[in-house]
Amino acid sequence: MKKHIVCFGDSNTHGYCADPADSADGGTRFNEEERWPCLLQKALGGEYLVIEEGLNGRTTVFEDPVKEGMRGIDSIFPCLMSHKSVDLLILMLGVNDTKERYGANPVVISLGLERLVEKAKTVPAWPGSGPNILIISPAHIGEGIYRSPAGSRLGAGCAEKSRALAPLFAAVAERQGCAFLDAEGIGEYNELDFMHLSRAGHAHLAEKLAALVPGLL
Repeated sequence: MKKHIVCFGDSNTHGYCADPADSADGGTRFNEEERWPCLLQKALGGEYLVIEEGLNGRTTVFEDPVKEGMRGIDSIFPCLMSHKSVDLLILMLGVNDTKERYGANPVVISLGLERLVEKAKTVPAWPGSGPNILIISPAHIGEGIYRSPAGSRLGAGCAEKSRALAPLFAAVAERQGCAFLDAEGIGEYNELDFMHLSRAGHAHLAEKLAALVPGLL
């Protein structure tokens, strides 16, 4: 059986494209030649199966009062069991957790991530070697978001919170025995909403992961 790698994240794993001019298809989702999980699959080759599990708006543990089904902790069990055995879980969440409506500071956001990690580790979907998780701290939301329509959706403080997440997420990874990657400076965002990966950002993140992932398996 191939090595199963589950990429569990939000719109930046789903491949949302905020700038249709940046996508070859001119749409609002990057295609299979552009999204980082697909590029990772291509780079790793046939011995691996890279599974996309991205959902626009997903949080770690926070209940969205506007959209149902956004809490990662509610879907991690069926997700991992659907893809059993899971050799590596890549978690890239946190952008949506910075929304003003959740009222969570960076420390609380990191506690939400840790709770999600702890839940994932209890799911009986791992091979005999046990849970294997890579936590990615997303690139920082740009200050330009406050000049864009996305700024009103995320609300005050989102950019500032995102800048504080990486060391807190790294501490979670250390406590939980997970691998860690800070995507700041690797996966750059577009300059329309300053919170979604550009086409180049997807490619750069995939390139970094292609070098990192084989050493985790």
